[in-house]
Amino acid sequence: MKAKDVMTTTVHTVGPDTPVTAIAQLLLDRRISGVPVVAENGKVLGVVSECDLMRRPESGTVKRRAWWLTLVSSNDEMARDYIKTHGTNAGDVMSQPAITVEADADLADVAALLERRRIKRVPVMKDGRLVGIVTRSNLLHGLIAHRSGKVAETDTAIRKEIEDELADEAWANLRTTNVVVTDGVVHLWSMVGSESEREALVVAARRVSGVRRVEPHIAVLTPGV
Repeated sequence: MKAKDVMTTTVHTVGPDTPVTAIAQLLLDRRISGVPVVAENGKVLGVVSECDLMRRPESGTVKRRAWWLTLVSSNDEMARDYIKTHGTNAGDVMSQPAITVEADADLADVAALLERRRIKRVPVMKDGRLVGIVTRSNLLHGLIAHRSGKVAETDTAIRKEIEDELADEAWANLRTTNVVVTDGVVHLWSMVGSESEREALVVAARRVSGVRRVEPHIAVLTPGV
């Protein structure tokens, strides 16, 4: 699946001069947790999220640095922190530079990006233009859609899908694993080196649509055997 298959196409945006109070109201009214900041030319400059608005003097939540941190922090770093917490508009408080993905980006790559950068959403671009946004919730929608998709209709098709799944995994050894499927029931015959490998084989089989049950006939070899 691609980013364009799960993205939300109605995207609420703000300009770099939008006041932080207006942004906070927008997040509350639309029940969203972040908005892209977009320049007049359509370029995505950054994102303002709830996290960016948590530490504010208006709510008395600005956290002062410990005295010893001021000794090891540069004036530039402390000034940037001040702008982030005391800024009055989106351009001041937004997280930047903007992290974006293309509409044709693989969903697996998008998920990895969200995890690696520890972010909850990413704007989606096409031909340099903002066309949507992918959030963690959208990834869950993709999961549901995938599980609701086409089901393998024959035992032969189920067996092939399981073997194809295992072929891509370094821990799996197809030379010592036999997959037998009868009326949607998968029988796994194998010898593995650990309980984790045994469970992973079962999980791989369960992932295939059309599987009714998995019967593992898997021997776990102990060291020296």
